[in-house]
Amino acid sequence: MVDKVYQVIELVGTSQNGIEEAINNAIAHAAKTHGKLDWYEVVETRGFIEGDKSKYYQVHLKIGCHAH
Repeated sequence: MVDKVYQVIELVGTSQNGIEEAINNAIAHAAKTHGKLDWYEVVETRGFIEGDKSKYYQVHLKIGCHAH
C-alpha cells in the first residue's frame, strides 16, 4: 500500500434545484482550481428561506485532493 497525504479544502456549494446539484457545483469548482479530487465529506446542509418557501440549498463540504 502506498501512503498518501491529502490537502483538504472547504467550500459551500449552492443550488436552487437541490442538495445534489449544490454538491456537484462545489466539486466542479474545486476540480477547476485543485485538479484531481479524491473524496468529499458533507459537513452541513442548510437552506435559505425567502417568504414562506425554500429559495436555495447550501451544502458545506470538505473535499480531499492529493497534496503537492
